[in-house]
Amino acid sequence: MGKAGWYIALSIILVLPAACRKGGCNVVPYVPVNRVQFSTAQYPALAGANGSITLSGGVAGIIVYNTGNGFVAYDRCSTVDPDKRCAVEVGSNPLVAIDPCSKAEFILINGSPAKLAECPLRPYAIQQVGSGAAAIYYIDN
Repeated sequence: MGKAGWYIALSIILVLPAACRKGGCNVVPYVPVNRVQFSTAQYPALAGANGSITLSGGVAGIIVYNTGNGFVAYDRCSTVDPDKRCAVEVGSNPLVAIDPCSKAEFILINGSPAKLAECPLRPYAIQQVGSGAAAIYYIDN
């Protein structure tokens, strides 16, 4: 390998770790969530579009949101600095969750970052059992 090849290799080795830190997403730690249950009968706030509740579980709790076309669930742990385990809260706008530590905002319809954050909220799967008012929903990893 010539002198130019060594410079290129050295540049790549020095630049890659910095690039990963700057543009990479902070990862919310994995915590098993097994069959956390909810229903609209149990939580009337979920009966209409834009309704939300918080449940225990996950890293910093779980937020369940009614999109109007079904439910979505996310870990409340903010992705801005997951080591702080700062739990997002629904603000005055029911479409947005706010990290009280960093003031980052997340869109609850899909968990995507809206302000300051680079990474979306960690989603959880929801399984429906039954239908109508009798339906029960389970949250899993």
